[in-house]
Amino acid sequence: MDSVLGLLHQTMSSPWVYLALFTIAVVDGFFPVVPSETAVITAGVFAATGQPDLPLVVGVAALGALVGDHVSYAIGRHGGGRLLARLPAAGPAGDPGEEGRAGRGSRRRAAVERARRGIATRGGLILTVARYVPGGRTAVTLTMGATRFPRRRFLAFDALAAASWGVYSALVGYLGGLAFEQDPVRGLLLGLGLALTLTVVVEAVRWARGRRAARARVSRPAGAR
Repeated sequence: MDSVLGLLHQTMSSPWVYLALFTIAVVDGFFPVVPSETAVITAGVFAATGQPDLPLVVGVAALGALVGDHVSYAIGRHGGGRLLARLPAAGPAGDPGEEGRAGRGSRRRAAVERARRGIATRGGLILTVARYVPGGRTAVTLTMGATRFPRRRFLAFDALAAASWGVYSALVGYLGGLAFEQDPVRGLLLGLGLALTLTVVVEAVRWARGRRAARARVSRPAGAR
């Protein structure tokens, strides 16, 4: 473990760590294989020892997140829009197989329309909250691109979301590093535990809101709109 920590500390002391953090944050924005929070929190833990520099960690993480989100938005805007346009508005008459496929397409279009309306009215809040949910942020940015959410508004909201996420992730690790200055493993575990706790809380709130919305739809009178 001492050897691993020594190697990790050497890596974090290298100027290349900033490029690595930026790259990981960019890729995680549209291809969430390894959550970028892990890398940023780890850098924050070692920033408590003086290297890497905490403001630079925050800056490159936020910039990478902003770039990655815009890549995801562009993918949704140029690829997702054409896919959504092909979804049928209603199932045409035909054989049962065609009707089944058309019905599924209609339901998907209805879901997309609900998402479009939700994003149009609460896009900034949705984008900011989703930035803290690994994988969830990619789904939201892709959908915002596919539904043609205004690019300037997306930039403004995403800049705020990326900056707050960069500050949060780096500070979680930094505070853990300060609390366990002589034991960086515990500091790293504390930082990751705090990040996981926030993710679980956000997902629990989102699940509860979805349950409430589903109950409201079920209890609504059949003729009500």
